[in-house]
Amino acid sequence: MKRILAGLVAIAMSIGIPMARADELSDSDVKRLALEAILENPEIIMQAIQLLQQREDQAKADAIGSVLENQRELLEQDPNAPVIGNPEGDVTVVEFFDYNCPYCKRAAPVVKNVIAGDSDVRVVYREWPILGEGSDFAARAALASRNQGKYEEFHWALMALNGRATEASVMKVVRELGLDEDQLRADMEAPEVDAHIQVSMELARQLGFSGTPSFVIGDALAPGLIAEDDMTRLIEAVRDAR
Repeated sequence: MKRILAGLVAIAMSIGIPMARADELSDSDVKRLALEAILENPEIIMQAIQLLQQREDQAKADAIGSVLENQRELLEQDPNAPVIGNPEGDVTVVEFFDYNCPYCKRAAPVVKNVIAGDSDVRVVYREWPILGEGSDFAARAALASRNQGKYEEFHWALMALNGRATEASVMKVVRELGLDEDQLRADMEAPEVDAHIQVSMELARQLGFSGTPSFVIGDALAPGLIAEDDMTRLIEAVRDAR
């Protein structure tokens, strides 16, 4: 509430209502002066809300920009993150996803089509299992499949699952793809699997993501399901900026 009142005071001062220095005002003074300003100039309520929103948006943008600058190497070049597409591509798309997220499953063909249509795109996958035990099991199994050279094939198979990813449904895919089950279960407990998931959780937190899928393309954040045309446009924007 005090932030809103302070915003009202700032607006009131900007339109010529004399007030004492904000740091000299008590809470009751702020409330009284704000009320007087509102009664005399009702339009300052919307102005105050807009001013506060602009400040919050700018602060958020600055914070995200700082994260992207400081974590760019980890986001795009983490050796412990799976990469599909062109490993040497000139634009990197980072996707945070969960195998039990229906919107991630709808985004899967979008990513596949973009890769098929652009030979210079590389996609970095951040396994971010936030939808329960089945999601965690699926993410660990997918990451473990790297040791058998099957990550991409396994990834698309899990995305194509009907129903939820559970231990039973994931292991069914393991058998269908001919993976060594004993090796996979052992590899699921490897430190690098834990590390990947922990890094995904931390990066998602820093970037302010609240759900899956969420994408990072250059300096743009794209939370939620994204259309193929929009993803292509963001990729081209990265190239144009260079």
